[in-house]
Amino acid sequence: MKVGIVGTGAIVRWVAPNMKSWGIEVTAVAGTPTSMDEVNELADQYGAAGRYDDFHELVKDPNVDTVYVAVPNFLHYAVSEAALRAGKDVVCEKPLASNYKEAQKLAEIAREEGRFLWEAVVTTRQPNFKLIRDELLPRIGTVKQAFVNYSQYSSRYDAFRAGEVLPAFDPAKSGGAIMDLGLYTLTFTIGLFGEPKNATYLPNIERGIDTSGIAVLEYDGFHAVNICSKDCGAPCVCQVQGTDGYIVSNSQPNQCGAITLHLNDGTEEAYDLSLPIMWEGEFREFLRQQNEGDLEECYRQLDESLVVSRVQNTIRYESGVVFPADEA
Repeated sequence: MKVGIVGTGAIVRWVAPNMKSWGIEVTAVAGTPTSMDEVNELADQYGAAGRYDDFHELVKDPNVDTVYVAVPNFLHYAVSEAALRAGKDVVCEKPLASNYKEAQKLAEIAREEGRFLWEAVVTTRQPNFKLIRDELLPRIGTVKQAFVNYSQYSSRYDAFRAGEVLPAFDPAKSGGAIMDLGLYTLTFTIGLFGEPKNATYLPNIERGIDTSGIAVLEYDGFHAVNICSKDCGAPCVCQVQGTDGYIVSNSQPNQCGAITLHLNDGTEEAYDLSLPIMWEGEFREFLRQQNEGDLEECYRQLDESLVVSRVQNTIRYESGVVFPADEA
């Protein structure tokens, strides 16, 4: 996999330094005319020859076979579409797009072009999540409740309170809690139980954006409560309760860390299959699919992303958080 990175923000600086050890080569970096110092810095760090101030140029680079989209949410669709149309595979940071309409269109383009399109959401690709889904969940009997809390006070909220609107809290840039931390809670819940029968979102809205909120997902026989907060903090937890016991992971849902299984007969079992680097599992899986030409599995995972996007889009819009992309 020869990756061209679009973006120079924090996620790039967390993920990209590990790519070489996963068998991925960074061959190009793109930013904007005002961010070329950062582009050159990153390109020097990874030995990338391609250096661009426009992503339209990067997607033409013959030394790039995969584009890693790591820009603010509202740009995900434009960059991903350009890359797919240029015959590149795409790894797009979450969310896949500003809304379900855009996400669905990207999926259609990927299939038309026969390209890989992956949403870089780590939750369901964590070994501990797979253990919960495949082995532990059947052991707790009939599910009665689920609770996922991802609350993390954002330093950007300080700026927001002071009157500065950064992309994370900007409706024009498809920001907000449900588009960020909330996506992980929804991915965890939907990854275990599928698309809910009904869903509602109760947000705390300031200046047109949800800074935190509670999503309630209705399933046959139980409800799942998802909390996402960028304006306050609390211990994160992922918990599923059943008639025969419960499963708990006292961690963020994207990390899906150590798990404890508690059964009604007093049995308690601890598990932890965490990888040293949170993003390793997803990128190794992307590389495997690409090397093996496994479009079937890619599109299966893409369909899961579309379900999350559909639920996310519906509950956000119905709660009054509307983006320019929704009206386009």
